Order: sequence, then C-alpha cells, then structure tokens
Amino acid sequence: MFKVAIIDDEPIIVEGLSKTVDWAKWDAKVVGFAYDGLQGLDLIRKEKPDILISDIAMPNMDGLNMIAAVKSEFPHMQISILTGYRDFDYAKTAISLGVSRFLLKPSKHEEIEEAITAMTAKLREYYARYSIPYEEDDKKQDEPGDILENPASSFIVNNALTYIKDNYKEKLKLVDVADHIFVSQWHLSKLLNKHTGKNFSEVLNGIRIEKAKELLKDPSYRIYDIALEVGFLDLAHFSRVFKKMTGISANDYRNKETNKDESL
Repeated sequence: MFKVAIIDDEPIIVEGLSKTVDWAKWDAKVVGFAYDGLQGLDLIRKEKPDILISDIAMPNMDGLNMIAAVKSEFPHMQISILTGYRDFDYAKTAISLGVSRFLLKPSKHEEIEEAITAMTAKLREYYARYSIPYEEDDKKQDEPGDILENPASSFIVNNALTYIKDNYKEKLKLVDVADHIFVSQWHLSKLLNKHTGKNFSEVLNGIRIEKAKELLKDPSYRIYDIALEVGFLDLAHFSRVFKKMTGISANDYRNKETNKDESL
C-alpha cells in the first residue's frame, strides 16, 4: 500500500484531502500530516511516504528548498504541489526538481485525482523496474546514483556552496549548512563529496584560502589579521592549511605576488 503525507498550513486543506479523497482506490493511505515545513520534514523522514502533497508557501520553510531536500534524499517519492502561489518561474523550477504536478488552489477534485493517478503510476513503474514489491516498505531502498546525481541534489549542493561562500568568516560547521538547507549532515556530506570531490572542511578551507590569497596582495594587511578575517581561529592553523593547499607559506605567496607586480 502506498503511503501518503500531506503538508499544508491550512487545516481545512489537510482535512479535506485526508477525508474526501478515496485513497483506497489507488491502494494508498494517509500516514500523517503537518502544518509547516519543519514538521513536514520530520514526518517525511519518519514515515518515508511514497506520495507527498504539499503547499510551498508555509511557515519555517522555503518551498523550493524543502522540495529539493525531499527529492534529494528520497528520489522515488512522488510530489504534487498544491498552492496559491502563482509564479511561472517558481513552478518551472519546482518541476525541474522532480515535482509531478503543480496545482493551483482552489483545485478541482478531478485535478487532484489525476495527479494521484499519475503519481501512483510512476511509483508502480519505479518498483517494477527494481523488482521491489511496493507493499514491503522496508525494502524500498533507493539506488545510490539516484540519490546523488538527480537535479534536486545539484540544487542542494549549489545552495550549500552559496551559503558557505556567504558565511565563510563565521565558525561554520557542517550542521549549520545542513540545517540551513534542510538536509541531514550525513546526506550533505555525501552530496558535497560526490559533486565537488571534497569533504566539508576542504570546501570551506578552499574558499577561505582563496579569500586569503586576495588579501595577501595588499601589503597593508598583516598575515595574522588575514587569518582571522577569513575565519581561522589562530595563525598556526591558517599557516598549516595555507601551505597544504598552495604548497608555499603565506609569506612566500605574498612575496611572489609582490615580485610579480614589480616585474610588470
């Protein structure tokens, strides 16, 4: 039996979808509902539904980030968006992330039924392809390639890199970035490694060292101040990382850049 989750900040919508749709017609059942994005993610990770019907304009969540997080972690999950947010570019992006249907409120009952029919058909095709009985929830394991290489995963990585670049000066940890884009630390770590070939520390330090190299070209900056400016807690750590990543010390790099400028 297909499991269904409903997320909407309007209780009347949640109740209507739960009670007026004849879910048994599609061999499905509603296993839970939530009224905001964060509760919704908790529900999804707990129940691992096959079908998600969700609004995208809700408290505590950016709709596209939520969709990307869900499709990245659970690529087989079928998602239909039910929203009053009428924006073509937004809808286009949502569909590119793997949303099955983008339905505008108020939607007709026939539109909702068509969306459910389409989603359950895709699920049956998916489970048949991998020879997985859809009734056996514990056997619904995604292929690693599906998880790491789908468009939603690329969206997540781009958001993560943008957040790191905007906050590299802070005492940034993997959990901070993961929380910001609504995925688990473990999942974000896997995605970064797959898409960049680096772990979180290497990505963060790479950004910090590139910024340091820019500042080193200005002789008015002391190397100690540069280390602090780009997010390192002490000069010794900065010096070790800089030499490891560039092959020379920060001071030698500064001298080389100075000599390069003088020779021009």
